[in-house]
Amino acid sequence: MGIKRRHWALAAASPALALLAATGCENTPDARPKPTAAPSTPVARVCAKPAAGPAKAPTGAVTVDPAVAGDLAAKTKSSPPHTTFWLRPGEHRLEPDRYAQVIPKEGDRYLGAPGAVLDGRKKNQYAFGGTARNVTLRYLTVRGFVAPHDEGVVNHDSADGWVIEHATVRNNSGAGLMAGARQQVRASCLRDNGQYGMNAYKAKGRISGLVVEGNEIVGNNTGDWERRREGCGCTGGIKFWAVNGADVRGNWVHDNRGTGLWADTNNNDFRIENNVLEANDGAALIYETSYNAVIRKNTIRRNNWVEGRKAADRGDTFPYPTIYVSESGGEPRIRARTDKIEIYRNVLENNWSGITLWENADRFCNSPANTSSGDCTLLVKNTDRCAQPAIATAPLYADCRWKTQRVDIHGNRFVLDKSVVGCTVKCDRMAVLANYGTYPDWSPYQGERVAEAITRKQHNRWHDNVYRGPWTFVAHDPSRTLDAAQWQGTPYQQDAGSTFRARDGG
Repeated sequence: MGIKRRHWALAAASPALALLAATGCENTPDARPKPTAAPSTPVARVCAKPAAGPAKAPTGAVTVDPAVAGDLAAKTKSSPPHTTFWLRPGEHRLEPDRYAQVIPKEGDRYLGAPGAVLDGRKKNQYAFGGTARNVTLRYLTVRGFVAPHDEGVVNHDSADGWVIEHATVRNNSGAGLMAGARQQVRASCLRDNGQYGMNAYKAKGRISGLVVEGNEIVGNNTGDWERRREGCGCTGGIKFWAVNGADVRGNWVHDNRGTGLWADTNNNDFRIENNVLEANDGAALIYETSYNAVIRKNTIRRNNWVEGRKAADRGDTFPYPTIYVSESGGEPRIRARTDKIEIYRNVLENNWSGITLWENADRFCNSPANTSSGDCTLLVKNTDRCAQPAIATAPLYADCRWKTQRVDIHGNRFVLDKSVVGCTVKCDRMAVLANYGTYPDWSPYQGERVAEAITRKQHNRWHDNVYRGPWTFVAHDPSRTLDAAQWQGTPYQQDAGSTFRARDGG
């Protein structure tokens, strides 16, 4: 799998953009918020209270015996498609071979009795693999598998149409789940996996029609992969790659090491709603080099304390946010349920900063600075077309670049009490900006072209929001820090109809 590196930093920024300031923050770069208790907002508390499966085998089901090593895989192999398997209570094992796994047939159903566990015992890499469609797993705990980096334990081969419900997938290496088209993950606990809770990635073809609903996604990235492979962009409670159509709703995403939800590279048509995103070390949500999304009615609390503080302590001037929209925007030419990115009716409370809209002027199709190497926008099929002289004129000048455009941020409540976050500066920013384009030497986006476009020409708009606390605003580049009056005034004219009360946490 070609991992695409996240690009927070202002690559090749001109020295004129540097703004080094003391953070005024507690010098505790490795401090993490205490594990989160269940919030008062209704959430999916499925890890503490998993639903129990059937105590007796359903009529016609094949019974699987935990006392017989490999019984599940053997009976799956010998049974026809569309068989229901009932796993008795107890610890089920595969054969000790590292590649031993269950290979379902189309339409197979796996039901766990109360206390049924499939344990890889740190010997088996994968639990369920193969390409069979429409497989169902319910009421089963899957733990102790050691999938390699970027690979997954359940639905290892990203088959289509799988349904995972009332499952617990925990304490595995790699990703707990992979995803295929039309996959549904509901009311499940994805906990303490080494890299991702779920890696929505398909090697061939795109994932469409993905549903992630009512799950608890907690404590993932125990392997701390961003530290082991700096800048890899290879972690998250859930990571989405090239997903066309996803509904992510009603989940409790908390206490993950790194980002909570991360959509990276040519995703489209997302609805992220009614989730509680809190106490993740990094951003609650990153939407990167992607298109067309609705982000609404989410409760977002105490995120980005660890990663934001680390950046501030090292003197980084980038406005590290809790919602990070990076080279992503609304695009009417790409079919979706919306033609913009709309962020509304969310509550953001005591996070490290708010929302940043960002473009890297040096990141475009065919550029050596494109960290999503080999990928181009959804508007250009042949990456080689993005070269001089054609890239300097329409339509390629616009279409070879992932643009942060048509982002509509309204009706949100932003609350900040710096005494709760534990900082004095750099945790209070809302931003729309780009770097100074410098690279490569044939780039048509050099200088301030992209910064001017994202700030004033690409229909990015804040309005009718409520601010409580001492917020500051950044526009165009990191050196332009504004107060609310400057943010609302000419030339930026942001946050019309919004209200501000500067007292901390009002």
